[in-house]
Amino acid sequence: MTGDFTVLRGGLLLDIGRQDSYPADILIEGDTIREIGAPGMAAPEGATVEDASGRLILPGLVNAHTHGHGALAKGLGDRWSLELLLNAAPWTGGGFTHEDKRIAARLNAAEMVLKGCTAAYDMFFEFPTATPEGIAAIGAGYRDVGMRAVIAPMMADIPFFRSIPGLMDLLPAPHRDRIAAMEAAPFDTHLAQCRRIVESWAFDLDAVRPALGPTIPLMCTDDFLRGCRDLARDHGLGIQMHLAESPVQAVSAARRYETTLAARLDALGLIDARFTAAHGVWLTDADMAMMAERGASVAHNPGSNLRLGSGIARVRAMRDAGLCVGIGTDGSGSSDNQNMFEAMRMAAFVSRVVTKPPETWFGTWEVLEMATAGSAQALGMGDAIGRIAPGYKADMVLLDLASVNYVPLNNPANQVVNCEDSSAVSAVMIGGRMVLRDRRFTGFDFDKLRADVAAAVARIQAANAGTRAEFEAVARFVSHHCVGLCPDAPNPQNPPLRHAPHAR
Repeated sequence: MTGDFTVLRGGLLLDIGRQDSYPADILIEGDTIREIGAPGMAAPEGATVEDASGRLILPGLVNAHTHGHGALAKGLGDRWSLELLLNAAPWTGGGFTHEDKRIAARLNAAEMVLKGCTAAYDMFFEFPTATPEGIAAIGAGYRDVGMRAVIAPMMADIPFFRSIPGLMDLLPAPHRDRIAAMEAAPFDTHLAQCRRIVESWAFDLDAVRPALGPTIPLMCTDDFLRGCRDLARDHGLGIQMHLAESPVQAVSAARRYETTLAARLDALGLIDARFTAAHGVWLTDADMAMMAERGASVAHNPGSNLRLGSGIARVRAMRDAGLCVGIGTDGSGSSDNQNMFEAMRMAAFVSRVVTKPPETWFGTWEVLEMATAGSAQALGMGDAIGRIAPGYKADMVLLDLASVNYVPLNNPANQVVNCEDSSAVSAVMIGGRMVLRDRRFTGFDFDKLRADVAAAVARIQAANAGTRAEFEAVARFVSHHCVGLCPDAPNPQNPPLRHAPHAR
């Protein structure tokens, strides 16, 4: 073997594939794992030795769904449904400069790394449309921290207020007139910008790669969705969408399409092995079977689903249908943190109120697999990350076994899911490089980032104060109308929808 070698010695390996933990040394060449062996295994002369004694080593967690722009919006909302969150979007996510976007992405990445995450699928919002310069700034933010990311510009060509049946008509005239003037960018503008973004891509695709994020089916015309489908096929891009997230979306789809949102997307040819559905709370059994047949993935976000009152996704039914399921945090504007340990624990716990037999609940090994290999597949990186195995990228998290979370050390897997809160993260390696050592970043100044964030937030909030007042004034109309659309929201296990045949 030739190259730059690093060997991790003395650690306890959490082997998710074998559902076991055992002492092991790990040999890394460049950015790739070459060998896993018994403690003291031979290593090439001159290899750098990283002392992992007293550490539990697990694959870097992979966040299947986040929103980097939300890093500057954590804590802004409280009793928000999904629709109230969307109503607030113009003032929580508007008015960013390109430098603000880089700062937000850097903060999002920094929080994830501090909490054991090494890769993420980021649906980042730019208004009125994505730009090559903005996406480049976002990618640079992730690169600054050293984290992997799939960046999908979040786009719509139908404004939120026109996507919900009857909502625009309900608004009082002064508000209605002003909001009606805030049109979304036309679909051909979005598509042209995305072509420019892809064709000018300058990042290493192993580290930061592009995707498409037509946000919510109800906010996208069929022409736009067909255009995204074709662009994705032409360039081998992934597509991530918020699919069947809330009861309002399920009811609105039935009224508009007389079928489910998943069936509608399938009829347009969007659902395939490169498609990831974020949330999927209101997917039907037929939806799940179709999506599994197409090779699609679901990003399960139990924290924001609870935070926004959207419901509890039937993830056991998804897995039983053969769907790949990853785990995500959603954005900090809707879940308030980027803690994948918390997301894993919630995924395990909420499964216990969906089905009664304990044997159908998610155990710790299954949750760990979803948060690593499952999420990696959703990102389109399943052959490179999400596992500690020869040939995979050296993306690993080292947990301090002296932490109270592991005293006593009874069962490492159970304690990672049920006890860990990210406080035991001592080091994070991405691509063979330590980006976090002793809980300090090695490649950038976090204190400077804090100052940059404070300055950006102060300026953005001052600039958006009028917009905030405008949309807070209509929030009660949005809430009352959406509750009225589904006063007795059906259980996600049995939505009252007529299903069109799933056909290409």
